[in-house]
Amino acid sequence: MQNDNLKSYLNLHLIVFIWGFTAILGALITITADALVWYRMFFAAVFIALFLVFKKKSFRIPLKSFLKLIFVGLLIALHWIFFFKAIHVSNVSITLSVFSLGAFFASILEPLFYGRKVLWYEVFFGLIIIAGLALIMKVEINYLDGMLYALASIILGVLFTLMNGKLIADHDPSVISFYEFLAGVIFITIYFLFQGKFTLDFFVLTANNWILILILATVCTAYAFTASVKVMQKLTPYTVMLTTNLEPVYGIILAYFILGGKEKMSFEFYIGALIIVITVILNGAIKHYQKGNTE
Repeated sequence: MQNDNLKSYLNLHLIVFIWGFTAILGALITITADALVWYRMFFAAVFIALFLVFKKKSFRIPLKSFLKLIFVGLLIALHWIFFFKAIHVSNVSITLSVFSLGAFFASILEPLFYGRKVLWYEVFFGLIIIAGLALIMKVEINYLDGMLYALASIILGVLFTLMNGKLIADHDPSVISFYEFLAGVIFITIYFLFQGKFTLDFFVLTANNWILILILATVCTAYAFTASVKVMQKLTPYTVMLTTNLEPVYGIILAYFILGGKEKMSFEFYIGALIIVITVILNGAIKHYQKGNTE
């Protein structure tokens, strides 16, 4: 590879692979989606806090930014709740195929956040992606509820990603994540208290669930986040973006071999998923080509 560090590139693939494995863990953990997100954000916040203390980084942040982080933390919590809910009512393959719409929603919402014009080819690719999703919905209509939950999740995901894109310019990424995860835990805790769900029974889990939750919070959340920040300092944005688009591919393949059963979809599903993934990659390739011509 020309300018990329090989080690960083391999690390990036490992991170994307881990992100794809997150969906598998969500399918294997047998507690409700909201409880799963509470545990994920709680333990991730704890481990990131330990990381900040170890690195002797300051937790201080301006009040205005802190209030924004609280709101983003709520979006992240809802994003993950809908994500795991989608997996529970449908499966990993359906959820991740809908997640491929993220690039399209980003192309529509990003101009509103950053004041740039909408690009015609992004809208065109978006229509192709919708066609691919329509093919999936036509043959997998039994999973419609899962698709709707996944759709809500990815829209929230794009929103908090765009907001973090502005926050990360002025604040340490680890500090941002800590406060967002902490805010998510507080919001879900308040909800549980009003619903009467926050009891001693809430903390009674099987050994298998405890192990999987800790893997989810440490490896798939705290580690993957801090590692991705480090990798992005060495690789080009195009390489990062293009590789990240492989997350649904990794996830669907892992689901097929690890979970089997209801993860084995129809031939039309894989055609629709392939259309979506190829379109997302083409979108990234055109962006890279146009950026190269303007430099």
